[in-house]
Amino acid sequence: MFTRRSMLLAAAVTSCGAAFAAVPGVPAAHAAGDVHTGQAYDPASSYTMKWTRADAMKIMQTQNNPNVPPGANSLLPSLTMPAIPRNFPVMTDPNGKQVWVWDTWPLTDLQGNNVSYNGYNIIFSLVADPYAGYTFDDRHVHARIGYWYQPSDKPTSGWTYGGQVFAGRTPATQAEWSGSAKIGKNGQFQLFYTHMNFADRSKPKAVITLSNGRIRTDHPADGPALSITMGKDQPLLEPDGKWYQNVAQNPYYSFRDPAVFTDPANPGKTYMVFEGNTAGQRGAYQCQQSDLGASGENPAQVTASGANFQMANIGLAVATDRKLTSWKFLPPILSGNCVNDQTERPQFVIKNGKYYLFTISHAFTYAAGLRGPDGLYGFVGDGIRSDFKPLNTSGLAMGNPTDLNLSPTDPRQNGRQYQSYSHYVMPGDLVESFIDDVDGRRGGTLAPTVKLNISGATTSVNQQLLPYGYIPSNVAVGHPGK
Repeated sequence: MFTRRSMLLAAAVTSCGAAFAAVPGVPAAHAAGDVHTGQAYDPASSYTMKWTRADAMKIMQTQNNPNVPPGANSLLPSLTMPAIPRNFPVMTDPNGKQVWVWDTWPLTDLQGNNVSYNGYNIIFSLVADPYAGYTFDDRHVHARIGYWYQPSDKPTSGWTYGGQVFAGRTPATQAEWSGSAKIGKNGQFQLFYTHMNFADRSKPKAVITLSNGRIRTDHPADGPALSITMGKDQPLLEPDGKWYQNVAQNPYYSFRDPAVFTDPANPGKTYMVFEGNTAGQRGAYQCQQSDLGASGENPAQVTASGANFQMANIGLAVATDRKLTSWKFLPPILSGNCVNDQTERPQFVIKNGKYYLFTISHAFTYAAGLRGPDGLYGFVGDGIRSDFKPLNTSGLAMGNPTDLNLSPTDPRQNGRQYQSYSHYVMPGDLVESFIDDVDGRRGGTLAPTVKLNISGATTSVNQQLLPYGYIPSNVAVGHPGK
């Protein structure tokens, strides 16, 4: 997210070599991937599940059709998000001017329910100004958090833009990146987000930050139906360099996307998952057999391919006070060393006693010798720290229509390989995301919601597109009309 997608793609192609080819030299006997038990461990323990290369290879080995015409979707239909029409609508402010929108999250409680307040659904989005002179791909360094609302009894009525939550107080050299928003009492809520400082763009600084806010719906008839005011920022966490890579170790490190929740198996504690990278100097890591699993590869050869530059992990922290203003790092719950470099916007969905860990990732962040689509990935276990089973054996839950037999940069590639991103799983197994690029038309607006069918360690995608930006609430707080 630090640079434009085209630059990232070029860097990925340079460092990953064969990353966009079908995996060569891997015996069919290894298509079974690795055995994961789903067993839960103490959240404070040091166990970290490894998403292995053998797991990820299942995408090409069992979920890809190598015989489709060039540019056709090669993914299994059950794992493919339906095609988004090219004539999609865009989101606008009250004056009718477009607002660029991407990563989006609803107001929730600590159990993950979508919450309405006083009769309004509320969502938060990264936003940017399409008229400010920069491109959509340059938006990240200009990102601000905006909020939108709608009557909770009309979840398909569209969204009203309320403005930026911090009302322009963030300096131009800084940015606001994704997080989560948790409802409190009497209209109070807590916004956990990623504060980015780009004063030195060669070494951007990421800090997970808390700001307490207040929602008001008691305005006069000629005022807005809903408004939000925010308190001061409270820095919470910076990467420690022990478990989570910091800027001194890698200027391209990932440390962002805090999602805060409680765990019914650990009452009285509040946890946070976030995106990280495995600590250590960039490029110094030596790929291990445990990172490869039963892939049939040699760790030294995998390291030599440049795969050791892909060092994704999903981090865990626990609050040490009731106000959630003090936090302690715990070891990561998942690593993708030598597999992928980004596991963005992690979140837990607890369903039928199982813990579903969802994340999002890109085609271009896979390590050499691996291939997968932009989309939603997931894992399931018996607790928040588990030997997670990759969903559908590979970890892929839903991808954009993509021809995995071609490089992402091949001009014959499917025009919807980037149609949506930043998928967020909601109650009812609904999945919202934003539109990025549909056959050459750039988006920056909420995508149609889709439904994921979840059964044990298997998922499939319902092929019906639901309304654009359909993010309903399932829990009501407060009193409508006040």
